[in-house]
Amino acid sequence: MDRALAPPADGPVPALTAERIREELAGNRLRPEWTWFAEDEDGEVLARALWWGRADSARPIALDCLQVRSSVADPAALAAGLLAAGHAAFGGLPLYNLSLPRDWRTDPALAEAVAWRRKAAAQAGLTTEIERLRYEWTPAAAAPAGPTGRLVFREGTDEEFLEAFVRLSEGSLDLATRNELRVMDARRLAREDFAFYLDCPGERSWWRLAELPDGTPAGMAIPSATPYHRNVGYLGVVPEQRGQGLVDEILAEITRFHAAAGAERVTATTDTVNVPMAAAFDRAGYEVTEIRLVLEGPSR
Repeated sequence: MDRALAPPADGPVPALTAERIREELAGNRLRPEWTWFAEDEDGEVLARALWWGRADSARPIALDCLQVRSSVADPAALAAGLLAAGHAAFGGLPLYNLSLPRDWRTDPALAEAVAWRRKAAAQAGLTTEIERLRYEWTPAAAAPAGPTGRLVFREGTDEEFLEAFVRLSEGSLDLATRNELRVMDARRLAREDFAFYLDCPGERSWWRLAELPDGTPAGMAIPSATPYHRNVGYLGVVPEQRGQGLVDEILAEITRFHAAAGAERVTATTDTVNVPMAAAFDRAGYEVTEIRLVLEGPSR
């Protein structure tokens, strides 16, 4: 693992620092078997790929760091081979998260560094791209809006939440949801989404159904968490109630929940094409901190 720490965390695309790698190793989120190198005949490291997972993950979830030495003539080809080797060992295609500044396309060196990484990822099977806005709320922002009485939030059964996932997927602007619905029905996707959020560090007891005061279903709020922060998780409004500003009510409920628990930071993401959701985050005092370029395998 000393070799994983050796390459400098420089270059246009931010890389993990040695200190951060040590922290992630200590937390079992980076592991020796998820850390791969490409080396020459003399044993010199030419490239490294570090995959990440949660502390209890059986397989890595995402590629967290990909670097190739500047002396390599074709970084995309070398990186593609490195990723393919890792994928074969893992028996799957973990996604690749590239964290970038909002103006990354205007920086020629950064744009070039992203380009060969995208090419390598595609050659290794990560052919689907989604660009997302990463948001953050802190107590320094405006306090979350108080309840208005337009919605009532309550706990629900697993069956009720599964049905809510089905309803919210209809007409969704979320690209991952739309891609998945091309290859599976809404109920199967609901079960997978339910299992995903159940497996996140947040508690199942945090989840809430949103209803109009007369009991009419309106949406769902899933406050959640990552290994590092509280986060928004999942929220949405059922199709027949959209366009009335209820998303603001649901987002405010999640923010209030985390703020009441003393959260110093609440993170969230949404696709750049999901303009209504991005606008809701803006109105709620969330600020964009970076762009996430998500590269992943084709929908199953």
